[in-house]
Amino acid sequence: MTTFDQREKGFESMFVRSEEMTFKAIARRDRALARWAGQLLGKSDEELADYVVEVVRADIDDPRHLAVLLKIREDLGDLTTEEQIKEKMVEFFASAKADLAAGT
Repeated sequence: MTTFDQREKGFESMFVRSEEMTFKAIARRDRALARWAGQLLGKSDEELADYVVEVVRADIDDPRHLAVLLKIREDLGDLTTEEQIKEKMVEFFASAKADLAAGT
């Protein structure tokens, strides 16, 4: 194997790892966002667990990053603004990335 081939494999490995970490961070962000929204909606612990699954499923059914935002915005109605939801998404994503980097 040439040096070029080794470097190529190395970069491919880094890319795969980066994409995997991003996927995991987005999943954690979505779960945290769903818990936050569910609490605003006054859901019980059991309802909250079901709601988290519902929000994550929205992302799976429609894998655009907007799917979760649109679902949460629709569910919360006048309880918050779209800007506040986006701020929470950024906050939870940063927290998820930090947790993953720390190995937690």
